[in-house]
Amino acid sequence: MAQQRVERKLTAIIAADVAGYSRLMGMDEEGTLAQLNAHRRELIDPKIKEHRGRIVKTTGDGILIEFASVVDAVRCALDVQQRMIERNASVPKERRIEFRVGINIGDIIVEGDDIFGDGVNVAARLEQLAEPGAILVSRNVRNEVRDKLASAFEDLGEREVKNIARPVRIYRLRIDKPIEPVADKSSSALALPDKPSIAVLPFMNMSGDVEQEYFADGITEDIITALSKQRWFLVIARNSTFAYKGKQVDTKQVARELGIRYLLEGSVRKAGDRIRITAQLIEAATGAHLWAERYDRNLADIFAVQDDITESVVGAIEPELLNVERQRAARKSTDNMDAFDHYLRAIWSFYQFTLEEQVRAEQHARRAIELDPTFAQGHLSLARILNFRIWYGWSEGVDSDLQNGYAAARRAAELDDKDPYVHYILAWYALLKREHESALAEVQKSIDLSPNFALGYFILGSVRTFVGQFDEANEAFQRAMRLSAHESLTFFFAHFLALAQYGQGRYADAAKTARQGIAIRPAHVLYGTLAACYGQLGQLDEARAALAEMRRLMPKDADRLWDLTHPYADPVHRAHVIEGLRKAGLER
Repeated sequence: MAQQRVERKLTAIIAADVAGYSRLMGMDEEGTLAQLNAHRRELIDPKIKEHRGRIVKTTGDGILIEFASVVDAVRCALDVQQRMIERNASVPKERRIEFRVGINIGDIIVEGDDIFGDGVNVAARLEQLAEPGAILVSRNVRNEVRDKLASAFEDLGEREVKNIARPVRIYRLRIDKPIEPVADKSSSALALPDKPSIAVLPFMNMSGDVEQEYFADGITEDIITALSKQRWFLVIARNSTFAYKGKQVDTKQVARELGIRYLLEGSVRKAGDRIRITAQLIEAATGAHLWAERYDRNLADIFAVQDDITESVVGAIEPELLNVERQRAARKSTDNMDAFDHYLRAIWSFYQFTLEEQVRAEQHARRAIELDPTFAQGHLSLARILNFRIWYGWSEGVDSDLQNGYAAARRAAELDDKDPYVHYILAWYALLKREHESALAEVQKSIDLSPNFALGYFILGSVRTFVGQFDEANEAFQRAMRLSAHESLTFFFAHFLALAQYGQGRYADAAKTARQGIAIRPAHVLYGTLAACYGQLGQLDEARAALAEMRRLMPKDADRLWDLTHPYADPVHRAHVIEGLRKAGLER
């Protein structure tokens, strides 16, 4: 008899359960069941139907759901978890029902109404690893939805999970939809300002040593001062936040009293000659943790440690806040957006690094300027978009983009000369105009305004590369990576770092750096640099392959763009790169 064929299909799976269900049932069986049934009836089942899901089975506190679309699955999970924050707001913490959710997409076996296979098992393992109220997804889910939904993912690395042959790459999906705080009539509530706002609460001294109070206070004050140099968000002054020193605080109450959207809090613990500092960024209205880090340092030089921690925290916080704000703007209806929202949406589209999104980015930037011609960041975003278009090779009209971008950068400087991003972008345009001294001056201004400005050190390394200071360029790039290892433009700056290493004659290192950039995001400039490296190394097969990719990705008017975007001050250094390309087989 012929073996019956097994039915298989590719589907998205959600596995969810109630965190601490046994404890809740032990406390109050009837109350817990009533709460759970209400959540199912009023929220979960309607959301599953709304997002075209099918409940496969329920197991007490657990539920297994399948979706034909992974986007629908993620939207459903986000909707439920975000609404659960609202529903739990008035429930004592120890009695809250909070769901753990795992989402996977995979090939499954179908038997009747049930489903089986590794696709289901991975979703179940993710659910078991999730924290209360969290959503964990597999790499495949993240890859499928990251360009379709305005949601951020935190990479938790690979994990070995039970009964799965290979490690699973896990990502945490942000639950960062803002929940408006309920008005508190017992205290005066300040309205949120037009731009993002943050308060740094006094770091707690956990050492049991009153003499360490000064160190904890010093860390707090330094972070407040450093964050205050960022122009696009509001930082609450020290006198306001130190009123909470030594008190147990409720984040929502602090949000109302100070009129802020974000809180940074932390602690300091000293043991012998070691010190441990923790810091965490919180969305005040929801209590959601957006970022957290721990720093362990030796106290050989306490003031150097203080500077080091401040630099590290501020370097991480600024891009994190900007990313969250981009997500917030991307969720808004375009009919309900002001100049600042259009600016954030422009930057969000800019960082997608696709030609289609670059067009949208320019549209949002121009709309921001139209709504408020005196809004410096609107002009700044337009300058950044047009500048990147030139350097990356997407410009349809190099001369007009150069002229319009430079005009936008100068207008931004006229409106706000204290923004480090303004001098950062002016330095790029100075390079395109081969005004190297001017570029270095603008770079220095950006770093003077914000000593922890990662992009400032990236452009410093790039300028030093083109003036032939290759050793100093490498130092600047290393500083930039230390300040912000996850900067979205890292793939692009790999090109400039590779050029600096190439200038030093470190061809193998330069090739490795170029390949790392290509692994993140392929670009013709990276393949060109890689080809020159292979040419110098005599690896002609690899050189020809790199040249082929360079030609495939090469923009219009390639020779003109190459000359424009390799603005070496000394023709000898430019000739050195051309030499490598000729050895690779390129005829110029």
